[in-house]
Amino acid sequence: MRVHVVSDVHGEAEALARAGEGADALVVLGDLIDFVDYHDHSKGILGAVFGAERVTRFAELRRQHGREAGAYVRSLWATLDDPAAVVQDAARAQYAEMFAAMTAPTYAIPGNVDLPELWPEFAGDGVHLVDDGTAEIGGLTFGFVGGTLIPPGFTLNRDAPWVPYVRPVDEYAEAVRALPAMDVLCSHVPPAVAELTYDVVATRAEFGSTALLEAIAKHSPRWSLFGHVHQPLAQRVRVGRTECVNVGHFKRTRQPYVLRW
Repeated sequence: MRVHVVSDVHGEAEALARAGEGADALVVLGDLIDFVDYHDHSKGILGAVFGAERVTRFAELRRQHGREAGAYVRSLWATLDDPAAVVQDAARAQYAEMFAAMTAPTYAIPGNVDLPELWPEFAGDGVHLVDDGTAEIGGLTFGFVGGTLIPPGFTLNRDAPWVPYVRPVDEYAEAVRALPAMDVLCSHVPPAVAELTYDVVATRAEFGSTALLEAIAKHSPRWSLFGHVHQPLAQRVRVGRTECVNVGHFKRTRQPYVLRW
C-alpha cells in the first residue's frame, strides 16, 4: 500500500494534481488556501486584493511579532465595501482549482487558513472530508483532526472578513479524545513537542497540542502526521513507538510524504 501525504499546499494546484500520482490514496492535512504569500507578495488573496507593496508592509510587521500587523490588516479591510464577500469569492476561486486537482482517492482536513464551511461545495466523488473522523485506508485506521488551537490570551474576532479555523483548546482536545484507537494519527497542528513546534525561520514556537501527545501515548499509532510549522527545528521525532513526522511545507517542496506498508 502506498499513501501520499501533503500539508500546507497554499494554492499550488498544479503540484497537488501530481501529488497523487502512483498512490493508492492521497491525504491532505490542510491549508489549501494561499491567503498571504510570504515569498511572492503579489500573490495570495491579500496580494491580489491590496497589491504587493501593502503585503510587504504587513509581512514586515508580522515578523516583529507585535500587534501592529493585526491593526494594519484591519485598516486595509476597512477600505473595502464588503471585505467578507471579497474573501469568500477569492477563496471559492482557489478551492475550485484545489479540489479539481485531487485526482487520487483523497482524505482531507482543513488547516487554520482554510474555510471548512465552503468545502462541501467543491468536494466531488472520491474526496472524503474526514475532519474529526476516521477512515480505513489499506487495512489501517486513520484518525483525523483539523484546524489549530486558539493561543492563550488570544481573542478570536468572528466578525472579521476572514476567520481562521482555530479551535478552543478544550474543544480540540475533546475531538482528539473522541477518536478510537488508530494506526495513523493525522492533524494539521503538531503534537506539543518542542522540536516539532519551533519554526527556525519565523524564530517562534507554534502552539502544539498536548491532546495529540496524550493520544500518541494512549494508542501508540505507527505514525503521527501533521504540517503547519513550515520550517521546524526537527522534521521527525519518535515518541514511544510512534514516528511523529512533519510531512513538509508542500508549497515549497512540491513533494508528498510517502507512506508504504
